[in-house]
Amino acid sequence: MTIDPDLQGRSYPAGDTYSVGREAIRDFARAVKATHPAHYDVDAAAALGYRDLVAPPTFAIIVAQRADAQLISDPSAGIDFTRVVHADQRFVHHRPILAGDELVAELHVDQVRAMGGGAMITTRAEISTVDGEPTATSTSSLLVRGEDQ
Repeated sequence: MTIDPDLQGRSYPAGDTYSVGREAIRDFARAVKATHPAHYDVDAAAALGYRDLVAPPTFAIIVAQRADAQLISDPSAGIDFTRVVHADQRFVHHRPILAGDELVAELHVDQVRAMGGGAMITTRAEISTVDGEPTATSTSSLLVRGEDQ
């Protein structure tokens, strides 16, 4: 199945809420070797003016990938995940992600570009709190290899 070029411009509404927990922040920080005390110690985060632990910047990937999953699992998109190569990931942070945040992400397909027998798909996940406060924008590029690649 080929990638539908009409995917460009499509949006997927915010899905399930992601509850940011302290242990999730600590586990993620350990996994990415982030050593700042504000990722582990509530008092250290409070000393910087935050109400709770501060997530490392790349923590936003957890919520962004949940949004991307809507596109990948959409049968009309024609994406065979076994043929996907993650090409690029970028974040713009509007404010730090903190323990206790309740986050959602709306996904937008910004570009679909044919490349050989495959396609490059660029998505943008607008991550916000359930109250609508912008938190981060994640832009991702996925290369979907064609059948002969």
